[in-house]
Order: sequence, then structure tokens, then C-alpha cells
Amino acid sequence: MTRPLVILPHPLPEDWLSPLKKACQLVIGESPGILLPPKVEAQLPQAEGILSLLTFPVSEEFLAQTPRLKVISNMAVGYDNIDLPACTRRGIPVGNTPSVLTEGTADLTLALLLAAARRLAEASADAKAGRWTAWSPTGWLGADLNGATLGIVGLGKIGTAVARRARAFGLRILHASRTPKPTLETELNARHVSLDELLATSDFVSLHVPLTAQTRGLINAATLRHMKSNAILVNMARGPVVVSDDLVRALREGWISAAALDVTDPEPLPPDHPLYSLPNCLITPHIGSATHHTRRRMAELACENLLAGLRGERLPHCINPEVYR
Repeated sequence: MTRPLVILPHPLPEDWLSPLKKACQLVIGESPGILLPPKVEAQLPQAEGILSLLTFPVSEEFLAQTPRLKVISNMAVGYDNIDLPACTRRGIPVGNTPSVLTEGTADLTLALLLAAARRLAEASADAKAGRWTAWSPTGWLGADLNGATLGIVGLGKIGTAVARRARAFGLRILHASRTPKPTLETELNARHVSLDELLATSDFVSLHVPLTAQTRGLINAATLRHMKSNAILVNMARGPVVVSDDLVRALREGWISAAALDVTDPEPLPPDHPLYSLPNCLITPHIGSATHHTRRRMAELACENLLAGLRGERLPHCINPEVYR
């Protein structure tokens, strides 16, 4: 029996792919970019499965090249790289990898918040450059977490995990979500407020919303001006939730104190982008889930979704379940 052909637009460690090796013919791209090499693209008409990363776009045009496609498995929680309505119209189930990256991403959120609050990147750079010549009582002064207010935009799984960690640092918790969450609010001693109130009163604002038509550009010139001048913005959501040009201006002109970004727009951010030149902006290359355990578990879930789809079974983690109706 011929094994189904599966396209991986990007390389992954061989041991992560062990569940697929006996069940599938794997055609693997050479780098995690958005373009397929010609030898991989030539196999698209025969492909029955795609194992994609969030950097690989699955568009209407791409789907038109894959008439035999049965399943798409995205090795990510988010799926804004995939034209989900187009997949659903074709009856193609799409899987993701929820929950497993919650704790790792929450850990990094606190790491970035602490680093920005205590100006670690600036202090380290100054030390390396020889600008640390003596202990100074006014050198590299940062912000306290204890007693400050953290505003979480999007109290989902990751936002909740961040709130639990933040309580240990003595932070007061506000959240702006689509609906109140009384049980969680009691557990976390958190208060549900409007976005306007959250931005106006929080010392730290942490973004944990999916990228949708409603959240694209949510943090822009108007909302940044609404924040406190000593506030710090942390973006762990998606880059386009923040308007990059507006953030550059806000940081340069002191509308807010600092920003820490694990996601950017565009992504990857070009080396000459002005955000890199700002000492009050800390940028990491989308590493929220970058722990050995988390990434391996994400690969396992992606393989499980893919194999289920190839067998014609319901995906364990399907984001368009209407295809089964």
C-alpha cells in the first residue's frame, strides 16, 4: 500500500518526526521560510497532508495546488497564517497544538516584564561597553513590580497563567476580555475592566489576544497615548496587534516608558528597523514556546493531528470542527 505523501515546508529534528516516518512519505523543505523550494513545490499536487509552522502561509492560491489534500496540521496554537474559511470550504480539517505552550509562554512573559522593568538589556550593554565605571545610586533605575498594577489584555489560558505568576510578585491584576470571568477573578483577585480603563491605570500592559480583525492594530497611537507615561508594554500575542510605527514614536517621545516584544510586525523584524535602535525596547525572536519540552510536545500533537487526518479520523485538536458536520 502506498504511503500518503506529506509536505513539511520546514525542517524539524528527525526524532520529532518519528511518528510519521513509517506511515508517510515525507517531503521536507530546506529552511523555515515562507517559500517552498522547487523540488518540494513540484510535489504539491500529490500531497495528502501538510505539517506547517505559523510562518508558512496557507492561502487560497496554495490550496488550489493541492487537490488531494486531506489535512493541515499547524505546529502552533495560533492559525492566522492559514485561510481557515478556504480550508473549511474544501472540507479540509485544520489542527493546532493548544495548551502545551501555555506555561512556557507565561514564563517568558514574566521574564520580559522583569527585564524591561529593571532595564536589564540597557544595563548589560552599558557594562559590556565600559560605561559601568562605578556604583551609582541613580544608575539604571527601574520599576518595582510589588504593589504595581498589571493589565492583562486577554485572560485566556496564557493570560491566566501570567496572572498566577504575577500574583507571586505582588502585582495587582486587571483584565480586559470579551466577558467577565467571575470564578477566575475570585481565584486571581483580578478585576474585569474596559480596555480604556486598563490602559489608563496599568503600570504594565501584557497582550495575550489572538490576531483577528478586531485585534489587528489594537495598540495604536490613540491607545498608546492613553497609557501612563511610566507604563511598560509587553506583547506576547501577535505582532500586528501593535502598530509598529506608532510604537516607535511612543517610545521615542516618551508616551510610555518601555516595551518588550516577543512578536513583531513585520516578522522577522529587519535588522535596520528603528525599534532595534531604541534602548527602551527589548525584542526577542518569537521564543515564547522555545523550551525543549514545549517544542517537542508541540511536534507530537502536530503529528497526532496529521496522522488522524490521513486516516480519515477526527483530529484531536481541530480548529474548524464544522468540516465534520
